[in-house]
Amino acid sequence: MFGAVCGDVIGSVFEREQVKTTDFFLFSHNSTFTDDTVLSVAVADCILRGRPYAEVFKEYGRKYPYAGYGGMFLQWIFSDSLLPYNSFGNGSAMRVSPVGFAFNTLEQVLEEAKKSAEVTHNHPEGIKGAQAVAAAIFLAGQGESKQDIKKYISNNFGYNLNRTLDDIRPGYRFDATCQGSVPEAIIAFLESRDYEDAVRKAVSLGGDSDTIACITGGIAQACYKTIPQHITDQVRALLDDDLLAVIDTFAAEYL
Repeated sequence: MFGAVCGDVIGSVFEREQVKTTDFFLFSHNSTFTDDTVLSVAVADCILRGRPYAEVFKEYGRKYPYAGYGGMFLQWIFSDSLLPYNSFGNGSAMRVSPVGFAFNTLEQVLEEAKKSAEVTHNHPEGIKGAQAVAAAIFLAGQGESKQDIKKYISNNFGYNLNRTLDDIRPGYRFDATCQGSVPEAIIAFLESRDYEDAVRKAVSLGGDSDTIACITGGIAQACYKTIPQHITDQVRALLDDDLLAVIDTFAAEYL
């Protein structure tokens, strides 16, 4: 899941900036982790300790209240309600990467991705986005080819993955929905040659850069197995001990 965290941090300074190039500095003094990281770690914590998603999401959200959550999620965090709010935002997809690494069968991955999504994002598109990302991570981790991953995601989730980044990039704008960002993140992975290239390509689309890079980064880690040390060292230095403890425990257990 650390690939998703690194993607989030790298993309954090480019959100809404419409970068449109892969030629940029990976880190700056403004680089930080965002809600993508916080909630990915929360999902990992749920898996490790068998805790309920809604309860843990609220716990992490209140601990890191300024991480950049969407408005509806922020209201939900500080409410007394544990009920979902029918969202199809990409929050369900950005946080799901631990599911793709932790379970042994595709059926388990799909079911757990649904559980992790529907506590807030119970709209069909919100669930679909989480399942598609988790499935891509699982399949990549199992050594499936990019062509087979593309075929599975296209056939089972209906996303158009036949577009290229060059097709998408010129007209792409900020889109925080699953249906408007998950396919694009997967395409960035499909066109990549290694982890860093995948994240650079994700950021180069513009728009919701931290989330797209987070999604792409999780899949890329599963596929390429390694993340360059110059990236991991920088990202680890930006995380607090509590987040790192969960990340490291999860990696020891499942990677």
